[in-house]
Amino acid sequence: MDVAEFRKRGKEMVDYVADYLEKIEKRQVFPDVEPGYLRPLIADCAPQEPESFEDVFKDIEKIIMPGVTHWHSPYFFAYFPAASSFPALLADMLCGGIGCVGFSWAASPACTELETVMLDWLGKMVNLPEEFLAGKDGEGGGVIQGSASEATLIALLAARTKTIRQVQSEKPELTEAEIMGRLVAYASDQAHSSVERAALIGAVKMKNVPSDETFSVCGSALKKVLDEDKAAGLIPFFVCATLGTTPCCSFDKLLELGPICNKENIWMHIDAAYAGSAFICPEFRHLLNGVEFADSFNFNPHKWLLVNFDCSAMWVKKRSDLIGAFKLEPLYLQHHHQESGNFIIKLDDYYFHWQIPLGRRFRSLKLWFVLRMYGVKGLQEHIRKHIRLSHQFEHLVLQDERFEICAEVVLGLVCFRLKGSNELNEALLKSINDAKKIHLVPCHLREKFVLRFAICSRTVESTHIKFAWQHISQLATDLLKTWEQNHHQQ
Repeated sequence: MDVAEFRKRGKEMVDYVADYLEKIEKRQVFPDVEPGYLRPLIADCAPQEPESFEDVFKDIEKIIMPGVTHWHSPYFFAYFPAASSFPALLADMLCGGIGCVGFSWAASPACTELETVMLDWLGKMVNLPEEFLAGKDGEGGGVIQGSASEATLIALLAARTKTIRQVQSEKPELTEAEIMGRLVAYASDQAHSSVERAALIGAVKMKNVPSDETFSVCGSALKKVLDEDKAAGLIPFFVCATLGTTPCCSFDKLLELGPICNKENIWMHIDAAYAGSAFICPEFRHLLNGVEFADSFNFNPHKWLLVNFDCSAMWVKKRSDLIGAFKLEPLYLQHHHQESGNFIIKLDDYYFHWQIPLGRRFRSLKLWFVLRMYGVKGLQEHIRKHIRLSHQFEHLVLQDERFEICAEVVLGLVCFRLKGSNELNEALLKSINDAKKIHLVPCHLREKFVLRFAICSRTVESTHIKFAWQHISQLATDLLKTWEQNHHQQ
């Protein structure tokens, strides 16, 4: 493909993507295919001779689209939002076009410097304490990770290294292996599985702290497990507090957990993957109160801030804690600006010490495009609209006495179920997803099987919420009739 054809085909692809998004509502939200559908549709091995763009292009609808779950459909209410917008898509095209691998300032100065500034912009939008910002001479700063899972792992590994060094300085007779065997990390029993996975990768114990009746972890519950573990000779070193848990969007009590972590010299990481975007709205910023006690904080603009995957924003109070854990400097990664007094250049050499891979894409471009083209006010309205729609759905559920709401609706997630057995609700979810008009996923809250209704699409409107509820309500009516008939027959 030469430049002339690239121009032509690029315009065609933009048209195709625009048409796809504009008409996505007409596509069935969840595919009909069975596992293994794709292999018989394509050749066993790559072609020896080049094929034309037309041949590839026509196979998109024939082979790819039948197996796509349409995350940006206004009938997609599963998981959490996967953010996307036209400015972000255009920025990602530019990122791909520039194609730099921005591991250091010298590898592409704009890539490093724009990321530093964008994370400061974003930090100011959620009113983060000054210590988390890079500024001109700060000790903290932000970095774009690929996902919240990576941010949690990086924070845990940095905390592990910091704690091992502290303990070794106090008790030099202990080996690193002995210290590692005593380390314990903590998270809510509602925390995302990626937190437990971080502990698995980090080779440390992970303990769940029981949540209260609102599915939140409070200070007394954390203190109890810490006291027990310290008495048993263990070393608590890391607490992951969740703001907006995946099952029901509950919020751990930072103002209680933070002072305990600070007193005990335990690293507190805040995982606000979904909920963090809402903190740009002043009326929801109180949910972040207590962040001043944290050592690191993370949320995903790629969930709810119209920046497409992957763009997970992470801040640390002391970037030296990360650099101290991960810094390696082979000669081929050094450059002549390294000893510059300019702060932003000094920060550069640390970015590949802030993450798992060496290389990184120019992800800050899409943040820059979106923040400029929507403005803070436009992004606030997007968040507020989703939250209004979630309360609309909550209101519809509450009007039907057959159903119950299972957790407080704070942001864009409604947890609900039919009053009755778990089996009944499992059957309802199956009938909803089998019909393929809308798509939902479940969760367990204590012993209850619960349906999650998340407001996801950028284009979702009140009409889609009404349609979804009418559809769910009708399926519930049909299901209850069947269950009653079966019950009578038994």
